[in-house]
Amino acid sequence: MVRRVITFGTFDLFHYGHLKLIQRAKEFGDELIVGISSDKLNFSKKGRYPIVCEEHRRCIVESLKCVHTTFIEESLELKKHYIEKYKADILVMGDDWAGKFDSMRCVCEVVYLPRTPSVSTTEIIEIV
Repeated sequence: MVRRVITFGTFDLFHYGHLKLIQRAKEFGDELIVGISSDKLNFSKKGRYPIVCEEHRRCIVESLKCVHTTFIEESLELKKHYIEKYKADILVMGDDWAGKFDSMRCVCEVVYLPRTPSVSTTEIIEIV
């Protein structure tokens, strides 16, 4: 049986922390599906648009050999829909979201992974 893992993120200014999250998520299954937050969704969450547009961010993530497929995530409220649509067995998120998606346990296993220390898109933007 194929085990499908799904994760979500903005992946703006793609960096080492993003790579480690995606690689660690893939270790939980055979196929990794990655939802890329739309520009509009990112604005609603963070009050700013990403530096890199959604299609370019999607192309970057899609090019990773550990990623099976990607899609544009339009709404946080559609998480359950995306999990069911892609028949995901496991939802993997960074621990900055710990507890926020526990309600998804009714449709799949939920795992929160520790963030890679000392690297974030926000810090990179502030430095630049």
